[in-house]
Amino acid sequence: MPDLVVPTDRGLYCPPGGFHIDPWSPVDRAVVTHAHADHARPGSKRYLVSREGEGVARTRLGEGAPIESLDWSESTTINGVRISLHPAGHILGSAQVRLEHAGDTWVVTGDYKTVPDATCTPFEPVRCRVLISECTFGLPVFRWKPQAEVFDDINAWWRANQLAGRTSVILAYSLGKAQRVMAGVDRTIGPILAHAAAMPLTERYREAGVDLPPVERATVAASKPHKGRALVIAPPSAAGTPWMRRFGPASDAIVSGWAQIRGTRRRSSVDRGFVLSDHADWPGLLGAVDASAAERIIATHGYTEPFARYLREVKGLETGVLETRFRAERADAAADNQAEDAA
Repeated sequence: MPDLVVPTDRGLYCPPGGFHIDPWSPVDRAVVTHAHADHARPGSKRYLVSREGEGVARTRLGEGAPIESLDWSESTTINGVRISLHPAGHILGSAQVRLEHAGDTWVVTGDYKTVPDATCTPFEPVRCRVLISECTFGLPVFRWKPQAEVFDDINAWWRANQLAGRTSVILAYSLGKAQRVMAGVDRTIGPILAHAAAMPLTERYREAGVDLPPVERATVAASKPHKGRALVIAPPSAAGTPWMRRFGPASDAIVSGWAQIRGTRRRSSVDRGFVLSDHADWPGLLGAVDASAAERIIATHGYTEPFARYLREVKGLETGVLETRFRAERADAAADNQAEDAA
C-alpha cells in the first residue's frame, strides 16, 4: 500500500490528506507535534496542535496565528485521513500524530520521552503499522539516571554554591527544559530567577495548570539582592555573554542529555554538567518501538543509521531513515536569541 507520509523539500507530507507534519517552511496546512522551533515554523496558513500545547504554540508562532487544537485522542478528518493526537511526554503539549487512511495506520512521534515528569502529560504508546520515531539519543550508551537523583545532584550543587557565596546559573532551553528544572528543584533552597526568554513560556505553563515555584525575571535590579543565593535559569546562548556578569561570582552548569558525553562540559565552558534530557534514552526508544507493535520503523532526527540497523538486524523489523533539515539545538537557540532581543 502507498506510504501515508513521504519526505518533501518542505518536510513530511501526507499525500492523501494534503497536509504537512512539522513542515520546515510555510505550507497551507501544518500539523505540529510541539512548539520547539525546529518543529513549529511560522508562516503557514493553518495549524493543528494539541489543546495542551496551544498556549506555547501561540507564544512561539504569534498570538494571531491560525491555530486549531484537539484534545488528547480526539480525532478530526482531513480529506479522508483521520488524525488524532496523543501525548509524547517531551514538553508541554507535545504530541504524537496518528494517521488512519484506507485501513492503514501510521504514527509520527515528533520528539518524545517515556519517563514522566511534572510539566507535561506522560508519553502514551500508540499502536500502528508504521512508526516514524525520533532517535536523538539512539545509541546504547545513552541511558538516563532516575530524574530524582539528577535533581538531588542539582540541589546539592546549589546549596554548595550558596555556602561559597556563588550564584548558581543553570543553562537550559527556555521552552521545556527551563520549566522542568523549575518544577524539579527544591524551591525552599532559595530564590529562582529566569532569563527574559523563559518568562512568557513559563506563564503559559502556569496557565496550563503546571505547578511551578515563584520565578523572578533576571534583571540587573533583581539580581543584586539575590547574588550568592539564587538559582538563575538561562538559555545556553547566554553563556559567556555580558548578561552573565550581573550574577558574579557564579558557578554555571548545563542541563542536557548531551552532558553524558565526555567533553561536553569542556566544550561548553561550564563548571558542571547534569544529564537530564527531554528525549527518550536507548531503553526508552526500544520500549516505545515494542509498545507500538509496528512492523516498520522509520528513524529520524538523531543517530538514525545505528538505530535503524539495530532494529533491522537484532529485532527483525523493516526499517528506513528520514533526514531532517533542522537541529533542535540550533533552532531553539535562535528562538531564545530573538526573545532576548525583544525583551
